[in-house]
Amino acid sequence: MTGFEPSLIPLPRRIEGIPPAKGVGILDECTAVNAGPGTEGVARWLRATVGAATGLPLPDGDGDEHHDTIVLRICPEVARELGPEGYRFCHEGDGIAIDGGSAAGVFRGAQTFRQLLGPEAFRRAPVTGEREWAVPITTIEDAPRFAWRGVLLDVARHFLPKDGVLRYLDLLAAHKLNVLHLHLTDDQGWRIEILRHPRLTEVGAWRARTKLGHRASPLWDERPHGGYYTQDDIREIVAYAAERHITVVPEIDVPGHSQAAIAAYPWLGNTDVTGTAAPEVWDTWGVSPNVLAPSDRTLAFYEDVLTEVLELFPSPFVHIGGDECPKDQWRASPAAQARIRELGLAGEDELQSWFVRHFDRWLAERGRRLIGWDEILEGGLAEGAAVSSWRGYAGGIAAARAGHDVVMCPEQHVYLDHRQAAGTDEPVPIGYVRTLEDVYRFDPVPPGLGEAGAARVLGAQANLWSEVTENQQRLDYQAFPRLAAFAEAVWSHLPAPAERDYPAFERRMTAHYARLDALGVDYRPPGGPRPWQRRPGVLGRPIEGAPPIV
Repeated sequence: MTGFEPSLIPLPRRIEGIPPAKGVGILDECTAVNAGPGTEGVARWLRATVGAATGLPLPDGDGDEHHDTIVLRICPEVARELGPEGYRFCHEGDGIAIDGGSAAGVFRGAQTFRQLLGPEAFRRAPVTGEREWAVPITTIEDAPRFAWRGVLLDVARHFLPKDGVLRYLDLLAAHKLNVLHLHLTDDQGWRIEILRHPRLTEVGAWRARTKLGHRASPLWDERPHGGYYTQDDIREIVAYAAERHITVVPEIDVPGHSQAAIAAYPWLGNTDVTGTAAPEVWDTWGVSPNVLAPSDRTLAFYEDVLTEVLELFPSPFVHIGGDECPKDQWRASPAAQARIRELGLAGEDELQSWFVRHFDRWLAERGRRLIGWDEILEGGLAEGAAVSSWRGYAGGIAAARAGHDVVMCPEQHVYLDHRQAAGTDEPVPIGYVRTLEDVYRFDPVPPGLGEAGAARVLGAQANLWSEVTENQQRLDYQAFPRLAAFAEAVWSHLPAPAERDYPAFERRMTAHYARLDALGVDYRPPGGPRPWQRRPGVLGRPIEGAPPIV
């Protein structure tokens, strides 16, 4: 990079410019927006965000390029050189041009433009009265390293109301992240309306009480908890995400993590072992022993569910979980054992693989791709299936070498529900200590994978599980500022982890904290939690002697 280094996050590939004190342009009441074909949505977003924050009308331009015009264009040259999400931001003092390889690229460039305006551009209304808005004279060329830059929101363990999901889509967009993985079903709740099977939300969306803290904690929140998204809510979320060039990937768990569904429809479970009485929606954490029965009726039920899911989510990928499926009920079930013999399987592990492969084929026949946690590798997968590698890098390495696409989300590195520092101040300390610097040094491509294997890594995902993040405030605390570091690790073309300039990132974060303040994000301050962010007495599960990052 030459010239100045604005405090942009994630760090662009190339910046050239004049220090702002010597070269700026001004946005004012006369500034117009010329939106080229395909960029109309970006223009709408600029008016709704930058326009609202600045109080400037940003009217449609007359099609000509003037010194006071912001020009938005999809540019084939940028597409060839930088790819579909690449962009070129150019301000030479006589107008601003944001050229993208696609509408998504123009949108990423518009996010950079917003950062250049300063933290006040992240507010929802003007706070300083009439003023001129300075934009540095600069050229920025940028493109992401990875195509999949995702965040998992676990809305099953603790429900996040629709407005909270929309807010998080804005936060993802501000960091150039482009996948929202919605974990919609689990033992503790079913969060999506399925018209064919209404009891999934009538019963499965609600639990009587909730464990406070780790499952070993003696504390309970005795209030009922629940909620779900109607199909119109889902349509709204998906459309809102699409306006921000974010893909929403739904997760419907099978065959484990299914107690909420079994509570709604007991025959989905192994009733020859458990009896016909319905279990409760689970109120604690961990892995429930109640799993789906491997019956044709169960398969047909979930085909119904997924048929409606496909109608709501245009994502090419559908996540089916596939992890943490205890086999005790299958071992004790005469019906499950008969199914194993009928299919000629070696045992319960192969029965789980049969279950996954059924939906692998079913989705493929409908033009979609199955993705699941790395346990789905056990027993073989269809050619188009992809793997979310959560138990470290090993599952992703095995999947890539077997010819499957991989999303890296190892719990040791990017589970953001894990604690951010050692000591007793962290609220409900869970898992590994992973600091801001640890996340900044995360690399989705592990050493030794090789060129062919590395090409199979679609990207990475930070996971925000919600057992101990029961509301938006707690979610903010666990996510930020580490999500900003993750965004840079998956967008920017950084050197090897040990060679990354973390002090420079910290300096840029000083400006970024002001943006997060303007957005109302209740992040963890660099010096540790504020008094109201602590949770004294609520027990977590620290993992002592956690392995080093490798």
